[in-house]
Amino acid sequence: MSTDKSLTIEPTIFSQEQHVLKIGKHLVSNIDNMLGSTPFYAYDKDKIIARTQQLTKILPKQVKLHYAIKANPYPSLVHLLSDYVSGFDVASKQELLLALQTKIKPEHISFAGPGKSLADIQAAIISGVTLHIESETELARVIESAKSLAICANIALRVNPKFELKASGMKMSGGAKPFGIDEENIGAIIKALPAQYIKLRGFHIFSGSQNLNAQAIIECQKQTFALAKQLIDISKNTLNEQLDYINIGGGFGVPYFKAEQPLATDKIMANLAELIALYKSTLQNTQIVLELGRYLVAEAGVYICKITDIKHSRGTKYLVCDGGLHHHLANSGNFGQVIRKNYPVAIANKMATSLATEEVSVVGPLCTPLDILAEKVTLPKADIGDYFVVFQSGAYGASASPQGFLSQPKLSEILL
Repeated sequence: MSTDKSLTIEPTIFSQEQHVLKIGKHLVSNIDNMLGSTPFYAYDKDKIIARTQQLTKILPKQVKLHYAIKANPYPSLVHLLSDYVSGFDVASKQELLLALQTKIKPEHISFAGPGKSLADIQAAIISGVTLHIESETELARVIESAKSLAICANIALRVNPKFELKASGMKMSGGAKPFGIDEENIGAIIKALPAQYIKLRGFHIFSGSQNLNAQAIIECQKQTFALAKQLIDISKNTLNEQLDYINIGGGFGVPYFKAEQPLATDKIMANLAELIALYKSTLQNTQIVLELGRYLVAEAGVYICKITDIKHSRGTKYLVCDGGLHHHLANSGNFGQVIRKNYPVAIANKMATSLATEEVSVVGPLCTPLDILAEKVTLPKADIGDYFVVFQSGAYGASASPQGFLSQPKLSEILL
């Protein structure tokens, strides 16, 4: 496996006090004392609020911001965001039940993902959220469930377009995909919808995630709006009613690695405004949903563990920590990276730039060579008991990691 040997990056998003990192106005050492042990994730609520408000401020009026709970389903964080976004997207029944207990109304909650169970479908219909239909089989199950429950189901058809979002970390459209219904089949499905059991609210067209290329997102959104117009016209001619919902997905990325630059969201917003003006007659009274997860929370979270051992092996110095890939799979490189790269990391109680440094590799406590926290990075000279921090950890951290692997102790999470 290839390795990124570049120097570590230290984000300036968090403050310090006497060279000790602070999260939500609390020193890392004090958070440790509050929780009682490491490892833990800490999320800074002010930074989540600031990012969300910053984006909402530049959104075109017709575009509503929804949070994709899958990025981080920590309940306190989800409840916080319910005050600052217009809706939620969920990907499981458990996420659905969490969303229903917030201030967000059911009509502003969508449920996406292939392979929904009958229990998932029934819960969605009963609660009144919008089901994003991923296949014809799923649609048939929704119709049968709506009949048996005597409740009209709210749905949006998830479309697998022929185009793709270029430069994406994960591509979700174009070619054969497990997500959505191929665009060429949508027309026939609309014509066969039973109006007494199904309320078609609109379409979900999501093409990819973790994209830092504004121009790629702009080009994809242009194709998305053109396709949406075609589908809306088909719906009008078939159902003779106005659809009220187009979910254009998100895909906004955050920089994790050296040389990556933040996404130019101002250009994307300007393009969205132009598209809304261009398709004004088609989109009249239609809500445009921008669905984001990682972009809202990733940079506001950190993963903290403690150095428990320091050893040398044939020219390499290892810092051994009490946390690892079982808590932060993405950082280990085992959650989609082809070539492993280091997340930005630091010694949380030695943030001074004047300290002597050394090249080390940082590993966790697991019996596997995959348990890597950072490889060949330059850090201040560490001691046993120091805190090791992984930045950019607010998304796809705790919930996306195999916490039961090797039966290690559980970690904590806290929103401060």
